[in-house]
Amino acid sequence: MTPAESPAVLLRRFFDRAVAVADPMLVIPAALPPRPAGRVVVVGAGKASARMAEAVEAAWGPCEGLVITRYGYARPCLGIEIVEAAHPVPDAAGEAATARMLALLEGLGEGDMVLALISGGASALLVAPAGSMTLAEKQGVNAALLASGAPIDRMNVLRKHLSRVKGGQLAAAAWPAQMVSLMISDVPGDDPAYIGSGPTVGDASTPQDARDIVARWSIALPPSAQVVLGGPTGVVPPGDPRLSRVENRVIVAPSQSLAAAAELAAEAGCVVRILGDALEGEAREVAAAHAALALGAQAGLTTGDAPVLLLSGGELTVTRRGDGIGGPNAEYALALAVALEGAVGIYAIACDTDGVDGAAEVAGAIIGPNTLPRTPYDATRALAINDSHSFFAASGDQVVTGPTLTNVNDFRAILIFPKDATQ
Repeated sequence: MTPAESPAVLLRRFFDRAVAVADPMLVIPAALPPRPAGRVVVVGAGKASARMAEAVEAAWGPCEGLVITRYGYARPCLGIEIVEAAHPVPDAAGEAATARMLALLEGLGEGDMVLALISGGASALLVAPAGSMTLAEKQGVNAALLASGAPIDRMNVLRKHLSRVKGGQLAAAAWPAQMVSLMISDVPGDDPAYIGSGPTVGDASTPQDARDIVARWSIALPPSAQVVLGGPTGVVPPGDPRLSRVENRVIVAPSQSLAAAAELAAEAGCVVRILGDALEGEAREVAAAHAALALGAQAGLTTGDAPVLLLSGGELTVTRRGDGIGGPNAEYALALAVALEGAVGIYAIACDTDGVDGAAEVAGAIIGPNTLPRTPYDATRALAINDSHSFFAASGDQVVTGPTLTNVNDFRAILIFPKDATQ
């Protein structure tokens, strides 16, 4: 830690390191198998998928294929077509591109290979509503899920059963071709079945499981969706012969990014404690628990002690209570600031590694002892209406990265100094 570095600068360095080590250009080359001599088709979806495609062609040369990414996240490719579409609520561009992707896989044979590039965001970008559902109805269900506070794995179970491409159905469409699926994880636990709603992974959940999720989180479904969940859906169970030639590999995970940030923090003189890379829960509730941990850690520090850094990852949720503009990272940061009540010597950053917290072009926020008094906007009011992004825009504490071209989920770091230390 250099004397010129403020806590905010230091925290941002830790976050930037976590993002940098998850760059697909660094990890794809080692993960790629040798390029087959026969036909190869590259497909994919997610906020990191265009960068993944760029890395594939850097190693293999021009390829045939189609990848769907978020608006603003496209990368230049030689042969793979990059389509931009909406996230987190799907749009017509995503629906049209998904139909073309499925058509591209038709007629492949045993001698062909499909390389699938899947990352977080694929759940919204791969759009093929099941049954007679319309795109508008699909958009409504997606919006309701995002506002429900349901954990990401529960959201994705419902998404799978209302889709013709998720839950192993993309892989089934490519059979009998060989498929290798490379994944960048943005889900707690790194289960391939939940990354992007598992388009290349078999799933054992049932329509009844999906109906239970609808009831538990009071998701309003249109009649067309109710009909879909009333009988067998297209989700492909594990062991289905159409998955027998599929290899799914997670090549980047949140734990790697936390470890890289921890290494940098140790070099900077911090005592690092990793709380876990798979934390889930309501953002404001987790923030309150972390505030208590931070205050407890500070109580054990004395003059001259090294600062303590609490690191965590995972995916928090927000139950929408108002009409503000926010996301789980900014809401966590705001709730943390409120719980800390201006505690001297404690600073924190909470950001999404994809650069987008919720639906806003903001990664998250940094807080410190002066965060609350720096703006006239009442923090309690902002929390009440889920308006954390507006609060941090007013305080000047937003973190804006632009497209990071990767996605290993939330990054949270709390930097704790002794009470009498000078920063």
